[in-house]
Amino acid sequence: MKKITLLLTLVTSLLSALLAGCGSSAGGQKELKIGATAGPYSDQLRKGIKPLLEEKGYRVTIVEFQDYVQPNTALLSGSIDANVFQNTAYLDNYIKEQQADLTGIIPIPTVPMGVYSKKHRSLDDIREGTRISLPNDPTNQARALGVLQTLGLLKLRPDADALHVSEKDIVENPKQIQIVPLEAAQLPRSLDDVDYAVVNGNFALASGWKLSDALKLEQTPKPYIIVLTVRTADKDKPFVKDLVEAYRSPSFDELIDREFQGFIKPEYAKEVGQ
Repeated sequence: MKKITLLLTLVTSLLSALLAGCGSSAGGQKELKIGATAGPYSDQLRKGIKPLLEEKGYRVTIVEFQDYVQPNTALLSGSIDANVFQNTAYLDNYIKEQQADLTGIIPIPTVPMGVYSKKHRSLDDIREGTRISLPNDPTNQARALGVLQTLGLLKLRPDADALHVSEKDIVENPKQIQIVPLEAAQLPRSLDDVDYAVVNGNFALASGWKLSDALKLEQTPKPYIIVLTVRTADKDKPFVKDLVEAYRSPSFDELIDREFQGFIKPEYAKEVGQ
């Protein structure tokens, strides 16, 4: 009888040890794949978020993408567990068009869109027929057109939805600027062929440029702040809470101040920095 009791005790102890090391019993999965476009958002993950998650026992893989289509496709298919690449306006539009079951969780420090050029040192060089490339996806094209309107280069329909305007909504274009829509990732390369490009900040930095190279940076509106996104079914899982905690941590805030100067910080960062 004593032998049986001792054997049961050993088995129980062994099972407890195994369960203690198992992610599912410790509050959720412990292997994470997080997608991001190449550039600052994957750099933020690699330098500031991954180390904090690894301290909690996660095995983190960062998957880089080169466009704005694959990250959501991969998330919906289950190939990755979260992504960091899209702003709220883009996500809302994607959910509506694709009937996608995704949820934005927390805004993160965002690099502003900017106007860049290889051929000109000033926006004062804009003349009749100047060619300006900008993103061809609806959300970022509306954003870029808003930048051009702010610069006084064109005027959009007053009654148009600022988040959904397109070339069709241009009512005044006094210098007959030629708009060249391209995939966002291709905009930096387009500067060999156009006069100016309105480039998403992540692709500008990924091309080796500095924010100070921009001839003009936008004052990024809230709908264009990048947001951590997960499948809606996962939004309350422990790994999502741990991701949020990492983004809200003082060490991540310090990293942004040190290595990502010029990024637009979310409101919660003010509390973290206090």
